[in-house]
Amino acid sequence: MIRHKNDNGSVNVSTNVYVDIAGTAATNCFGVKGMAARSLTDGVYHLLRKESMAKGVRVEFHEDDTISIDLHIMVDNGVNLNAVGTSIISEVRYVVTKCTNTQVRAVNVYIDSMMIG
Repeated sequence: MIRHKNDNGSVNVSTNVYVDIAGTAATNCFGVKGMAARSLTDGVYHLLRKESMAKGVRVEFHEDDTISIDLHIMVDNGVNLNAVGTSIISEVRYVVTKCTNTQVRAVNVYIDSMMIG
């Protein structure tokens, strides 16, 4: 959790807020099918529903009040992976900073699977 202070008081921003904002921003990018999570039983990556998007996003807080975000995603077949990754990094960094006024140190995108068909 990060606390933002101003003259009127302070605002605490929880981990869930960052997870929801980052996950939504990433899934709205072109070529992204959704967030992915690895099944513990069979080891296969599965597409997550919007309600369980948090399983594909990890937020790490740093002492200098910055955050790092890890995103595990599933993409459409035939997209340029470099372009999709660059687009996600840019969009997530912009949206999280705009909505929460928190500096984003890093956005790491892990493309775990590709949807075929």
